[in-house]
Amino acid sequence: MILQKEREDLEVFSFIFGAFIGSFLSVLILKLPLNESIFTKNRSKCPSCNHTIFWYHNIPLLSYLFLKARCAYCGVKISSLYFIVELISAILTLFIFLKLGFSKEFFLMSLLVYVLIVLSFIDFKYKAVPDYLLLIVLILSFFVTNFSIAEALKNAFLFSGAVVLLNFIVTFYIQNIKSKLLKDESLKTQVALGEGDIPIIAMIGVVLGSTGGILAIFLGAFFAIIPSIYSNLVKKDIQTPFIPYLVLGFLTEYFFKLETFIKVFY
Repeated sequence: MILQKEREDLEVFSFIFGAFIGSFLSVLILKLPLNESIFTKNRSKCPSCNHTIFWYHNIPLLSYLFLKARCAYCGVKISSLYFIVELISAILTLFIFLKLGFSKEFFLMSLLVYVLIVLSFIDFKYKAVPDYLLLIVLILSFFVTNFSIAEALKNAFLFSGAVVLLNFIVTFYIQNIKSKLLKDESLKTQVALGEGDIPIIAMIGVVLGSTGGILAIFLGAFFAIIPSIYSNLVKKDIQTPFIPYLVLGFLTEYFFKLETFIKVFY
């Protein structure tokens, strides 16, 4: 039995642990798409002035704030990616601890979420993701699900097999709204889901089951509407990376169990 003081200490630890992991995830996000090695014998250096970054200038979250988002040596602005990824990782690790406690499930679910964070940010930047990360996510989902292997497999095949129907529904849901708001009929022919979305959808089915999974996918579609309209209007980019919003829908349903509230009202 964990005492209240010990639990509070573990909550703080989980947040700090997540922030440090987030620092490593930032490296993965930047290097994996470029096929660069993530391990190096040399210490980190500023990409602008090439000055070695000392440990006290590389503390997750704190260094970014204290340095006011600028290199301590040359003053060049530091990408906000590092701070955002570290903060998201820290918060989600804390949420996972609050839900699962300090357990094997905590570490497995944290690992799944960390890979999803990497996938989401890579998709944001490149609108394409490494296939091996998608495979890792799908495999990990079977270790964190509360369903039996048989039921989890059934949900995986059900969701991935129904992706054609889901693609039609989500495409109609997103693109018709966008085309009406932006008065651009050509947007109606734009497909919402890509091949990389299929393993994520299967993962959602494995972890959340049929009801929660469907709700998570529609939440993802809902979350994607405003950013996709913004991208069309401001950036003139009709492509919207959907994995980040599927992940957001998945996490929303996983942590808040919205299907429970729906069942209460219906």
